[in-house]
Amino acid sequence: MQYWLFKTEPNVFSIDDLRASPRSTSFWEGVRNYQARNLLRDTIQKNDLVFIYHSRVEPLGVVGIAKITKSGYPDPFAFEPSHKYFDPKSKKESPTWYGVDVTLVEIFPRTVTLKEIKETKGLEKMMVAQKGARLSIQPVSEKEFKIIQKLSAK
Repeated sequence: MQYWLFKTEPNVFSIDDLRASPRSTSFWEGVRNYQARNLLRDTIQKNDLVFIYHSRVEPLGVVGIAKITKSGYPDPFAFEPSHKYFDPKSKKESPTWYGVDVTLVEIFPRTVTLKEIKETKGLEKMMVAQKGARLSIQPVSEKEFKIIQKLSAK
């Protein structure tokens, strides 16, 4: 099993939106960065665990956990001309963009803030804590995952 951090803007899609989805499951759509796409397509697997991280709000931070319930597959919205994620260069026979299905596991009782992450021993090397690390999908070590789970309960 691998661990990940998925960033999302809560005004676009929040952990509460995930909870409100049928069976608390949703396709993780709209990734339009090639490095993140490669992780979705090639690396992230069913049963991996994911921190849901709310960005562009205060406080920034990890708000819960989801599980990958379907490994990477082509983003169907890339093929829909009326959709905001439409990409005319992406073809069904050679798709450009991918996503995964995620299912809610847990909403934390409180946000584990970016400030806490930066100040907590053992989390200094997390990608999200690094200056300029803007990738929307990031690997997380098992040790880091466990530390943040503990912080969420404090």
